[in-house]
Amino acid sequence: MSTILQQEFFKHISLCSLSYAVIITIPSLSFSDKQMKMSTPLFPSSTPALLLALAIFSTFCYLHTTLAQPPCNDGVLITYNHDTAERIAPFLFPLNRFDQPYRFNSTLTVLNQGLKELKNWRVFVGFEHGELLVSATNAVLANASFLPANVSGGAVLSGSSVTDLKTAIETAGDIEQMQVVVELLGTEFGVAPPDVPLPGNITLANDGYLCQNLTITGNNTMTTCCTPDANTKTNITSEQGFSPLETGDVTIMYDVLTSNDPNYWAQVTISNHNPFGRLDNWNLSWEWMQGEFINSMRGALPQIIDAGDCIFGRQAQYYKQFDFSKVLSCATRPTIVDLPLSKANDSELGLIPFCCRNGSILSSEIDPEKSKSSFRLEVYKMPPDINKTELAPPLNWQINSTVGPDYQCGQPVRVTPSLFPDASGLPSQTAALATWQVVCNATMTRAKKSTCCVTFSSFFNDSIVPCNTCACGCPASAGDTCSATEPAVLLPAEAQLVPFHNRTKFIKEFADIKNRKLPNPLPCPDNCGVSINWHLVSDFKKGWTSRVTLFNWGEADIIDWFASVELGRAIPGYEKVYSMDGRVLSFPNNDTLFLQGLPGLNYLIAERNGSNPRKDPPVPGSQQTVISFTKKQTQSIQVARGDGFPTKVYFNGEECSLPTMLPSNAPREIAASVVLSSFLSLVLIFSFVWK
Repeated sequence: MSTILQQEFFKHISLCSLSYAVIITIPSLSFSDKQMKMSTPLFPSSTPALLLALAIFSTFCYLHTTLAQPPCNDGVLITYNHDTAERIAPFLFPLNRFDQPYRFNSTLTVLNQGLKELKNWRVFVGFEHGELLVSATNAVLANASFLPANVSGGAVLSGSSVTDLKTAIETAGDIEQMQVVVELLGTEFGVAPPDVPLPGNITLANDGYLCQNLTITGNNTMTTCCTPDANTKTNITSEQGFSPLETGDVTIMYDVLTSNDPNYWAQVTISNHNPFGRLDNWNLSWEWMQGEFINSMRGALPQIIDAGDCIFGRQAQYYKQFDFSKVLSCATRPTIVDLPLSKANDSELGLIPFCCRNGSILSSEIDPEKSKSSFRLEVYKMPPDINKTELAPPLNWQINSTVGPDYQCGQPVRVTPSLFPDASGLPSQTAALATWQVVCNATMTRAKKSTCCVTFSSFFNDSIVPCNTCACGCPASAGDTCSATEPAVLLPAEAQLVPFHNRTKFIKEFADIKNRKLPNPLPCPDNCGVSINWHLVSDFKKGWTSRVTLFNWGEADIIDWFASVELGRAIPGYEKVYSMDGRVLSFPNNDTLFLQGLPGLNYLIAERNGSNPRKDPPVPGSQQTVISFTKKQTQSIQVARGDGFPTKVYFNGEECSLPTMLPSNAPREIAASVVLSSFLSLVLIFSFVWK
C-alpha cells in the first residue's frame, strides 16, 4: 500500500512537469502557409491569452504537488490490509454463522517517514472478531505469548528480525530499512465474504507519538498516521540512540561479552526489584529464532541436556566437524535452572558473580547482594548470521518461581551496553559488546490459593480468631471428615500451638466453657504451611504494643524469610521492633512494616516431634517479637476497634489469608473490667495483709 501511494505521488509530479513543458513549448510552435510564404507563431508570446494559460497551469501544478504529498509526511504510516478469507472446517454456515471459522491472511506495514529513527517499533492491532493468530513474519507478540494465541481483544506486535526503522535521510531513501512488512495468518469467526473483518483500531504503541486520521480505503485497507507528540519527551536519551533502562518487578539483562564469527559468550543477569516478592527455584526460558544452540554454560544449566535436535537438524549439516556430544541444549525453547550453593566455586561450572544460589532470588529490601542471579552461556549461531557483528538475543522470555506471583515478560529492548568492574580490581570497567533488557511484571493471570494465613487475638478477649476454613485449599475428599463451608470456630490460646488435628479436644472444651454450639462436622483446617498470629498486647494513652508470632507447620526449614504488614493509619506511630529486624518501607505514603529475622537467625525451622512423640504433639518452628507504637502522631487512632490490626499481610512475597472478623468489638468495657478486677484483687490482698 505504501509503495502504491508513493507511485501516485511521483505520477502527479511527472504530470505537472509535463504540463509545464507544454506551456513553455507552445509559443515556439508555428504553422506554414503556402500563400503567406512565411512561418507564423501559433501564439504571440506577448498576448494576454498566454499569460492566462501560464497562470492556470501554474495553479494546476501547485495544487497537484501540494495535494499529492506523500501520506503521513514526517510521521509513521501504519497500514493494515485484509488480503484474503476462506471458510474452513467445521462448516457451520448458514445455520450458525457467528461460530463459522475462516482462515485469513493480512498484511501489516509500518513505514517510518519521519526525521527520527523509530526504535523498537510496537503496533497495536485491535482485533475484535475472535481472531486466533497462528503466525506472523518479522514480528512477535510484545507480551511474549506463544503462537498460536488468542488475540481477539487486540494485541501489540513488536519486531523480531527488524526492530528499528531508520529514516529516509540516513538511508538515502532505502525503503528496506525504513519499512517492515508483517504477514499475518490466523483464524477469525463470524464474518463471511464479501464482508471484511477489519480491526477496530491500529495505532503505534511506542511512547511519544499521536496517531490520528484513521482512514479506510475500499473495504479491506486501514491506514493511520502517527506523528511525534511535541508535548512528550522521547524515551531515546543516549547519544548512541539506545533505549533507556526500564523498571519492573523483575528485570533480565542479556549482555554479549565476546563475539567470534560462529559463536559468542553472553551473560544473563536476573534482578528482583519487587519489595514484597522473592523467587524460589526459578526457571528461565526463551525462544531461539535463528537455530542457535547452547554449547556450554557456567552458573546454570539447561533443565534437560540434549543435543538430539542438532544432530538430526541443520546444525549438524553446517558444523560437520563439530563434536555435539558436549553440547548442552539444541532446543528451540530451552529451560534454564540455577545451580546449588555447592557449585559456586566450582572451576568448571561456577566462579560467576551472583551464581549458584539454588534458585533463590530475594527482594532487594531484604538483601541487595542476594537480589540477583547470573550465569553465562556460549551460543553458536547459524547462517546467515555467522558474522561476529550479527548479534541478536532470543525472544519470548518467561520466568517462573515456585512461590510468589506469575510474571509476564516483554520482548528484549536494546539498551546502553552494561559496564563490568575489572576482574583484577583495577579502577576500570569493561563494556559489553551489546546489551538487551527484558522487563517482567507480576500478573494475576490465575487464581492461586494462599500459602499462609493470619490469626487475630487481643488482651481484651480470650478467644483467638483463627485462620479461615480451607484458607490455603482443601482436598476434594475433605467433605467426608470435615466441612469446607462452615466458618472456622474460635480457639483458646493454647490451641494455636499444636497442629490442627490435635486441636479438637481444646476446641470442644473451650466451646463448653463459653456455652457455644459446635457444628457437626467441624470446619476443615486452613491447610497452610505458615501461620502468623497478630496479638494486640496493650493499648494505653500514649501508645500501644502488639506481638507477632510466626509458625512453620511445613516439613522444610524456611531460609531468609520476610514478612510485610500493611497497617494503614497506625504506621506513623511505629516505634520499634524488638526481636526481629523491622523497618517501614521507604515508599512515598507507604503504610507497610517490613519484618525479617536478625542476622544469623533469619530462618524458620520445620515442624518437629515433641519431646515425647508418643504423648506430645508435633511442635512448629516459630519466631516472635513485640512491636511498639506511639500515639504522638496518631492521637485519633482506634487501636482495639480495628486500626491496631493489619489490613494485609505478605509472607515471602505471597499474600496471606486474613480472618473475616476482629476480636470482640466492645474492648473498652472488657478492658475496664479487667483493670477493675485487678485493682479489687490488690485491694483484697492488701486488706488481708493489713489485718
